[in-house]
Amino acid sequence: MKDRITILGGGIAGLTTAIALQNISIEAMVFEAAPVIKEVGAGLGLGANAIKAFKLLGIEKEIMNAGKFLSSFTVYNRQGKQISKTDSVSVGKKYGLDNFTIHRADLHQILLSKINPAFIQTNKRVQSVKQDNDNSIIHFQDGTTYESGYIIAAEGIHSIVRQQLLPYTKIRYAGYTCWRAVIDNTELQLNECSETWGKNGRFGIVPLNNKIYWFACINAAANDSIMKRYKVNDLLHQFKDYHHPIPSILQQTKNENLIWGDIIDLKPINQYAFDNILLIGDAAHATTPNLGQGACQAIEDAIILADEIKKNKNMRTAFKLFEQRRIERTHWIVNTSWSIGKAAQLENMLLLTLRDFIFARLPKSINDRQLKKLYTTDF
Repeated sequence: MKDRITILGGGIAGLTTAIALQNISIEAMVFEAAPVIKEVGAGLGLGANAIKAFKLLGIEKEIMNAGKFLSSFTVYNRQGKQISKTDSVSVGKKYGLDNFTIHRADLHQILLSKINPAFIQTNKRVQSVKQDNDNSIIHFQDGTTYESGYIIAAEGIHSIVRQQLLPYTKIRYAGYTCWRAVIDNTELQLNECSETWGKNGRFGIVPLNNKIYWFACINAAANDSIMKRYKVNDLLHQFKDYHHPIPSILQQTKNENLIWGDIIDLKPINQYAFDNILLIGDAAHATTPNLGQGACQAIEDAIILADEIKKNKNMRTAFKLFEQRRIERTHWIVNTSWSIGKAAQLENMLLLTLRDFIFARLPKSINDRQLKKLYTTDF
């Protein structure tokens, strides 16, 4: 029991970690709370750092075949005037394939297919964990228990294990709520990845293979009862003055396609390793989506954790060294993404105009420095 490694959570963090451990000859049991392992969500962007990680795992070609590379990312104002543009082809030449999009469900299915089903159990929601000197006991809500030498907690932002270990951690509401959907791209034939920033909210467009993933963010109170009831027509009214093709995208969206939720993150915490328990992914460093790095950082976690376990016979040492390698970088991701979100959601016309003026004139060197920090990994 004391050498057994258990992963709690069958999301991107948990499954990628299971694959990374398999690659160093460790079979970890994965417990997932849901009755069926499937990704709930819409589209997903993967940066060069995530693609590099998948290449190390030997699965990047299969993932690339299921998604789409986009040559640029542009930010517009609501009239359609360009505020900034990133050339993803040039970025890719420096750091590897970047601005790659895939449906979450497709990525999830590929990851799941790489793991022996015998090492996955579903419908196992964690109630609590109890640490011993050489062992941990996991208590599930169905009344069962499981003994394991080491636990990797990857149950997401609402992690039960983290709340038990760090009861005063704070989940933060970012101040804006979000709708997402995936629609057909046959008629519109869009190929550009973009965001539009305006006083009525932010609208993102991410082409997938034959489909479009879009999102709309509006400033609101947390868990707003009015926003909960928003339908496509409400969003059309909100974004009616925004440039083409935003109204057309909304007109082609059905109410049943909408996915709604408040944007939240985890206020940075200073500890991921707790003796024989380790927090990874959103359980450790959940971030707002403004840098497109939530999944990417979870994928990085898997690579770095497997690397430390391979180098260190003592698992607790490996967990602690993982923490040391990840704290500074993940804190920077969370804090930078939070700041970008605040800037993108400005409503005051004076501040909004000033923001657009500054962003449009930022020296290329500043953007290059941020991209270097974002995509330079230590693996």
